[in-house]
Amino acid sequence: MIPFARSDRIGGLIQKILSEILKKEIADPRLKMATITGVEVSQDLKLARIYFTAPSGKQKKDAAIKGFNSARGFIKRILAQEMDLKYMPDIKFIYDESQEYGAHIEALIKQTKVEDGSDHSTY
Repeated sequence: MIPFARSDRIGGLIQKILSEILKKEIADPRLKMATITGVEVSQDLKLARIYFTAPSGKQKKDAAIKGFNSARGFIKRILAQEMDLKYMPDIKFIYDESQEYGAHIEALIKQTKVEDGSDHSTY
């Protein structure tokens, strides 16, 4: 079995610590409903892309991005204290649209079933 790459292990650790930071240490109301969905760390460990979701709506998404960007220094400092790394990766926050995309595809499938008049589900 191939072991996980170091970047994958660091990404998992960042996700775990950042989730705790959001629960306990961030008071910004723009980030209260944000959820960390994944972290990708580059192979050279210089950049961590942190994916998150927030309640639907463009205003909430934009507010969450602004909230994360304003808290970036604080978050990076806490992460550096919690992790034992020689070099702390730069962090970039990216809105994860996969849940919205999945909901859109599901709505299209349901619409197709209604228009077709049949239910071909095999659940």
